[in-house]
Amino acid sequence: MRVNKKKFIYLISPNKIKKSFYNDLVEILKLQKVGFFQLRLKKTSFKKKLFIGKKVKKICNKYNTKFLVNDDVLLAKKLNTDGCHLGQKDMKILEARKILKKKIIGITCHNSLKLAKIAIKNKADYLALGAFYKSKTKKTKFKAKIYLLKRLAKITKIPVVAIGGINSLNYKKLLLNKANFLAISGYIWNNKKLKPIEAIEKLK
Repeated sequence: MRVNKKKFIYLISPNKIKKSFYNDLVEILKLQKVGFFQLRLKKTSFKKKLFIGKKVKKICNKYNTKFLVNDDVLLAKKLNTDGCHLGQKDMKILEARKILKKKIIGITCHNSLKLAKIAIKNKADYLALGAFYKSKTKKTKFKAKIYLLKRLAKITKIPVVAIGGINSLNYKKLLLNKANFLAISGYIWNNKKLKPIEAIEKLK
């Protein structure tokens, strides 16, 4: 999986999709900073996710952004997305690989070098680590330390996505310490001071 330094943002969808979301997504992807967009809808029906996913896929295709689905391998297959992101409690990567073949599969490794090594062995396409900072998007069960990024950079070439509470004040530290991509959600979609386009423009 190639790493494009300019496209260092791994953007995760808001928990609820409002009408304004699609226009905001177009404006954001136009900036060419987002390498990946992940559709993460925990409390939405398969049918609704399919409907939203089709619209999102068109936008991602237009702006050359990889489109991934969270948790749901069958949805990723049905939408023919670029891939899927799997947590530790989701379908196992080897099973998902049989369904998605050569598509991108990323794995949540929390703050664990052991889980990261298992994911590397199972040929994950990227590793997601965190949370590095407190997040309002989801409860922070696992706290990751910066040294873990440096450690992984020494043992693997697989891209690493840093997650958890990332914003305009702390993002540079993660990039300087070998994170390839930054997963961002709340800072963009739930920012009380800035519109989504203004928030993302601060990440340079």
